[in-house]
Amino acid sequence: MSQKLELRLLEGKRRYLFLLPALIIYLSIIVIPSFYSLFLSFHIWRGGKSEMEFVGLRNYIQVFTQDSTFKIAIKNNLIWVGLTMIITVTVALMLALLLNKSFKCRTVVRGILYFPYILSGVVVGMVWTWVYQPQYGLYNSVMEAIGLETLKFSWLAEPSTSFYAVYLGSMWHTVGQPMILFLAGLQTVPVDLIEAARIDGANRFQIFIKVTIPQLRETFFIVYATQFISAMKVYDIVKTMTNGGPAESTNTLGTLMVKQTFDFANFGTGAAISWIMIIILLIVIVPYVIKMSKE
Repeated sequence: MSQKLELRLLEGKRRYLFLLPALIIYLSIIVIPSFYSLFLSFHIWRGGKSEMEFVGLRNYIQVFTQDSTFKIAIKNNLIWVGLTMIITVTVALMLALLLNKSFKCRTVVRGILYFPYILSGVVVGMVWTWVYQPQYGLYNSVMEAIGLETLKFSWLAEPSTSFYAVYLGSMWHTVGQPMILFLAGLQTVPVDLIEAARIDGANRFQIFIKVTIPQLRETFFIVYATQFISAMKVYDIVKTMTNGGPAESTNTLGTLMVKQTFDFANFGTGAAISWIMIIILLIVIVPYVIKMSKE
């Protein structure tokens, strides 16, 4: 019995030893830097050998009360979240419904629509910057070719349009991911339920509302959670296309955090903005996951 007990203890130790490399990587890349950024958020520090001064919640209070760009950034993030949850998710669902039908070259079309998602956000940002380029860009060239020169416009140069122009490029980039999730969900909808609904006299719209949507409940849960997180941390495409301009109109929490940290060397303020993002995500995602898990 003692030998068996020793063997079991040895096996248990081996399991922990196998987990140890992953644990070390997780702690060194995720946990420790996260807590260090929380520590920085309570200090004023300019980097390097400069003195670190403890200021408590001052960095948090200042960004909310004195930083006008922060108000623009958080408003832009909320608008981006709203656009993503409504427009991006709806477009993804419509594309998935289309691609769930049987037609020629369906696999090729699926690949084409999903392809932008595997590209880097920086690459997509550069592509869409050239699409909107005032003189030689695709949009203005097409308008000129079809005789609609009056519709030529510098989309990224105007504060009133630049944010939505960037969002359109981002939607083209990211819509493939929820589309694939919806497509996978649609393929799990029992055919018997749809056939039974048709026999009962339901039309296509009624089948979609009463049968398909309820069967996609778990898929909607995953899509909304992932899209919310993605919308809150949007950075790379905004950085590439406008760098927060013109007139700070396209700044998000991500771009402002990087500017404060690396451009202005306000490491405490940048860390505070990053933790504001984390707190917003936790406030929304944790109750959402708990509620959906119970249901």
